[in-house]
Amino acid sequence: MLTLADLADLAEAQRQNTSIPVRSFPIGGRKFDFNRQPAIMGVINLSPDSWYRESVCLSTDAAIQRAQTLAAQGADLVDVGAESSLAHAALIDEKTQLGRLVPAVRGLAESKVPVSIETYHPRVAEGCLAAGAAVLNLTGPANAREIYRIARDFDAAVIICHVQGDHVRAVGDLDLSVDPIGAMKDFFERQIENASRAGLEKLVLDPGLGFYYRNLGDSAIRVRHQVHAFLNTFRLRALGYPVCNALPHAFEYFRDEVRSAEPFFAVLAALGRTDILRTHEVPRVRAVLETLRHCGPSERPD
Repeated sequence: MLTLADLADLAEAQRQNTSIPVRSFPIGGRKFDFNRQPAIMGVINLSPDSWYRESVCLSTDAAIQRAQTLAAQGADLVDVGAESSLAHAALIDEKTQLGRLVPAVRGLAESKVPVSIETYHPRVAEGCLAAGAAVLNLTGPANAREIYRIARDFDAAVIICHVQGDHVRAVGDLDLSVDPIGAMKDFFERQIENASRAGLEKLVLDPGLGFYYRNLGDSAIRVRHQVHAFLNTFRLRALGYPVCNALPHAFEYFRDEVRSAEPFFAVLAALGRTDILRTHEVPRVRAVLETLRHCGPSERPD
């Protein structure tokens, strides 16, 4: 059982890291100040393989309508993907992804909703940025250097996901014998150096907690790993960049109430000072953040 004593011990052990400021920057023409309050990222899935049915949109018009709904519910930006990250979902070739993504991105850009594209393909990244996307949600390091250069040319932000493998669909096991935050910091430091060499300044770090590693199949192991990472997110902010966390579902525990899972994990993510919360449940997570905001200081410390 997670207790108040556990949180107190963590805060005491990491006291020097609990209030470290990070860079803020505009995204898609909208100002983000990550030192004052977290942002909410809604989700649109253009793949029928995605299990979260509420996020699946099988046409451009449906995607635009959902994005407008998410914005009205409180999303600050939306993340759009054309290939599911589920381990057994179909792999979607670049041409098909572009055919799904580009019309949706153009429509979303016209509606003034900042758009993030989830991809690990340079060609998909470039096509979507040209269509008006403002962020690349990079789900694999194999082609990272090329994608960093592409993002720089479009003045886009990149969310660097912690992925052990070439990309999210080619992962095996995580090393659970070490402190996961330490391993993540090593990975991010290398990627930050590569991005900086490419002249890219707008970076966000993502621990990759929603990816399907083989040795996280046991629900208890997976959730412990996720909770530890959420509560320790503030340690990654020491790298100087905001942190994005995708909120998981823990279906084995929540079952029929699975839509309540992401709001629950949002509490832990917010306590750990996550800067962008990626969620399928925008209005519920917005309500959680507003409640937490009114339970403490009106502004997060700079």
